[in-house]
Amino acid sequence: MGNKFIKIGIAVIMVSAIAYACTASKTSTNMSSRQNMLKKFYPVLTNVTRFFGVNSKVVLPATIASPVSSIYNIPFELINGDTSNLSVYKGKKIIIVNTASDCGYTGQYEELQKLYSQRKSEIVIIGFPANDFKQQEKGSNEEIASFCKKNYGVEFPLAMKATVIKNDHQHAIFKWLSDPSQNGWNTQAPSWNFSKYVLDEDGKLIGYFDPGVSPLGNDFSKILDTPKP
Repeated sequence: MGNKFIKIGIAVIMVSAIAYACTASKTSTNMSSRQNMLKKFYPVLTNVTRFFGVNSKVVLPATIASPVSSIYNIPFELINGDTSNLSVYKGKKIIIVNTASDCGYTGQYEELQKLYSQRKSEIVIIGFPANDFKQQEKGSNEEIASFCKKNYGVEFPLAMKATVIKNDHQHAIFKWLSDPSQNGWNTQAPSWNFSKYVLDEDGKLIGYFDPGVSPLGNDFSKILDTPKP
């Protein structure tokens, strides 16, 4: 038991150090030296956190529950200012992820884009930039869009910068995702940048994945391969 807590402590210290190191970075269309370092360190970070079981939580329903209210009816603004809602993606699995440009997990943009390129006929990914964790998304919407496109080739939709943690300003979509009185079962709000939620083809929430769970990993693939209801 003692060794387990020591391992967790070491992992937490490493993750905290990375988070602190990138807090002062400024988002721009070109990567800062710190952002370049974080991009290169991302594979190491995911391996370490997976080994120690940090930021690796997967929350699945015992049975897939019908939502109390439909997430398809909630409007949101795309990063270019257009208004949309999730109903336009009905018939596909939807991955909703809160993102940040100055985080140890920012390299996950590359994995998300690879997943989107491989499976865009079956899925859509929507990134919600947020400055909620250690102020790791300080840029404007224009800067974020340019950063993602230039440095990671992001083609999947991005929403306007929003609040995703539970408070009075939480975006309505993330309120739905973390409120069982709306989604039918889940209470888990994003634990850090790059927390991921998966909706099935009918808008039912079928899983939550911590930042340390790769969107290209087996756990994630199993959910995406769940047969269409």
